Amino acid sequence: MQAALAIRLRVFVDEQGVPPDEEVDEHDRSDHGAVHAVARDGTGRPVGAGRYYVAAPGTVQIGRMAVLAAQRGEGVGAALLGALVAEAGRRGFARAHLHAQVHARDFYVKAGFSDDGPPLVDAGILHQPMTLDFRANFRAKVPDISEGT
Repeated sequence: MQAALAIRLRVFVDEQGVPPDEEVDEHDRSDHGAVHAVARDGTGRPVGAGRYYVAAPGTVQIGRMAVLAAQRGEGVGAALLGALVAEAGRRGFARAHLHAQVHARDFYVKAGFSDDGPPLVDAGILHQPMTLDFRANFRAKVPDISEGT
C-alpha cells in the first residue's frame, strides 16, 4: 500500500495538482475489499499502481491508475489494467467501470472499454466514464501478467 500511495502522490498530486486529501480516500483507508496492484520494474522498484473496489453487485470500479513518467509507454499501464481485470474476473465480477482522464481515453478504448455517459470533472480534471463487459475479448488485448508474462 505504501508503494502504491507513493506512486499515486507523485503522479496525481505532484504532477497533476490533485489535493492530497482528495487522492487518498476511504478505499485506501478502510475498504478491506479494495484490491490494489503495484507494478515493478526489472530491479523491483515500484513504477505503477492501480486499484479496484466493488461499485455494485457484479461490478468493480477501476481507478487510481498511475505510472511514473519515466516508464510511460512501456506497457506498465496495460499490464496493471490487465492484472486488475483478470483478478476481478477470477473473483466473479462481470463488469468494470472507470473514469478515464480524457487524454488517456484511447488507452482504455484499445483495452476494450467504451464510453458510458458524458464527460465529467473530478479533482479539476476532465474524465470520460467508461465501461467494460468481461465477456468481451479483453484478455486477448491486454496481457494477463499473473503468470509472469
